[in-house]
Amino acid sequence: MLAAAVACALTPSVAAAAEEPPPGANDFDCEPSKAHPRPVVLAHGLGANMSGNWSYVSPRLADAGYCVFALTYGHDPRTMGWPYRPGGLKPMQKSSKQLKRFVAEVLDATGAKQIDLIGHSEGTLMPRWYMERRGGAKLVKRFIALTPLWRGTEVGGAALFRDIGSIFGLDDPIQEAVAGICGSCPQFLRGSDYMNELNEDGEAIPGVRHTNIVTRYDELVVPYTSGLMRDGGKNFTIQDVCPANVSEHLAVAFDPVVVQMFLNALDPKNATEVTC
Repeated sequence: MLAAAVACALTPSVAAAAEEPPPGANDFDCEPSKAHPRPVVLAHGLGANMSGNWSYVSPRLADAGYCVFALTYGHDPRTMGWPYRPGGLKPMQKSSKQLKRFVAEVLDATGAKQIDLIGHSEGTLMPRWYMERRGGAKLVKRFIALTPLWRGTEVGGAALFRDIGSIFGLDDPIQEAVAGICGSCPQFLRGSDYMNELNEDGEAIPGVRHTNIVTRYDELVVPYTSGLMRDGGKNFTIQDVCPANVSEHLAVAFDPVVVQMFLNALDPKNATEVTC
């Protein structure tokens, strides 16, 4: 029940070839320009992969002159041979090691000193471990978080179900059973050990320029305000920018309004008014 509520609910992608980069991404011969000196790294959400999650965003960032890179992280070995292999299933501490290696490869190939990072859903939470616990903060200039959940989610009543289970001493067995299927799933919940450890020093990461983009129609980050950072950064609710926009948790990754917001966050000195 808990696994279904979280693993299925937070999947922000359609099926696609797991290891194929999205259009415009992973050209390791790309040379950052003077106008855009930092490569952009894209981190997908739970159950997604780099191709499906970023097929709309990646080519548009590349067309705007950015060197774009994406990775698929967190494969479960048990999915080897599946026609579609979901990513993000491993505990986020483990996936953060993959991100660390990938960022090092990007910096080595491009000669850049820092990256800008864009994440969606789990791609906003997993990189926090990389930045806060694996020394990555000094290598990230801007962190743009799409549908983040800095204080976890209550999706499907999963956190409440866990808390009720704790009264009867069932919380650990339940979480262990879920983690056996999806190691990252219990970590998303409000009050998880993962969330509490990251937030003990606050939500914003010192030295990193945060932009948080949320939607009021988010059915998976519950409440959606969990993505509004309380101690730093710039917070944007899509419907405050475009009141008629109805993009929810999945559709935001395929929304031209969001692409404009990304471009403004990446280059705030040349930001333009968002066209709804």
